[in-house]
Amino acid sequence: MRHVTDDERRARLGLRHGLVPSARAADVETATAAMTVLHSTEPATPYLSMWARVDGFARADLDRALAADRSLVKQLAMRRTLFVFPRDLLPAAWGSAAARVAATEQARVAKDVVLEGIATDGGSWLRSARSDLLALLAARPDGLTAAELRAALPALGGSTLVSRVLAGLGASAHVVRGTNTQHWRVSRPRWTRMEHWLGEPPAPLPPAEGYAELVRRWLWTFGPGTEVDLVWWLGSTKAAVRAALADLAAVQVRLDGGGTGWLLPGDLDPVATPEDWVALLPVLDPTVVGWKERGWYLGPHAPLLFDRNGNAGTTAWWDGRVVGCWVQDPAGWVHVRLVEDVPAAVRARLDLEAERLTAWLAGERVGTVYPSPAMRPVLEELL
Repeated sequence: MRHVTDDERRARLGLRHGLVPSARAADVETATAAMTVLHSTEPATPYLSMWARVDGFARADLDRALAADRSLVKQLAMRRTLFVFPRDLLPAAWGSAAARVAATEQARVAKDVVLEGIATDGGSWLRSARSDLLALLAARPDGLTAAELRAALPALGGSTLVSRVLAGLGASAHVVRGTNTQHWRVSRPRWTRMEHWLGEPPAPLPPAEGYAELVRRWLWTFGPGTEVDLVWWLGSTKAAVRAALADLAAVQVRLDGGGTGWLLPGDLDPVATPEDWVALLPVLDPTVVGWKERGWYLGPHAPLLFDRNGNAGTTAWWDGRVVGCWVQDPAGWVHVRLVEDVPAAVRARLDLEAERLTAWLAGERVGTVYPSPAMRPVLEELL
């Protein structure tokens, strides 16, 4: 059994994730496909993730892919998380991880409207609410905001329920978050019928095929990873993960510490150690939260870099390890806080990255609802 050391895993991370300078992507579509998907829970995260991976990236580049070309699409999927998907990967998610989320969300809404006294038959109420929302959107190819939908359908019971029904419709690929009506740091989309946004959408893949395709892409991006990593990332079951690994003929490898990881059968060759690199990544960047078992790149710093609910804050990286975080002051300047000692030359390079990010942000401040413990003291001092 081949042994993949932590050093090799860190080398793979830098190269596959486009964080090594020589491995940067040419455009946002290539960079997104390299990551499998981008996290989009916070609206600014995909933009900052692209800034770190695409030389010369401008906000308009991602806007073009999301709104004009629609080569990238926002989709609620794994772990009820909002992602930016490459368009060609959507059918795999629709038939597997997203379908699982949709079923769970719809069952919860149907139960809650009964518990809250809104209806005596939750299933019937939900079917009617979904039908009413879809009918409104059918007449509006340009879409409607959630506020406009609530105003048009007051009988649905307010903002929370409308948002939850929309989330279920989004997970099941009936609707999509279309044009954003706000700037890049705030998400206020026009909800749009999927067929209006993408044309005639392709059919979802069968569940087993969908999971296999998601696992295949994850293994290329994040492999070698463990079964625990995959179950967590997919928000799925061990049975689904094991079936996908078998369908792909994935190969077991030995990891440092004695664990077992998995690689695609055509991806077993060792990778060369790349040039040194540093990076500043945003809250919930896909690299930071690509794995469940994170000791090989976080070391002992997880309690400082993740909040109590398991959400990752900003991170500063050096050669495949997280060594700190970053925050902005009121004037928009980016500051790095280290959580371990690094050579002076590495600190200088991180400070240069902070200056580069400061210039790109041009005074715009990016807030977060997920500040990590490492970020909080710096924020309090700067603010």
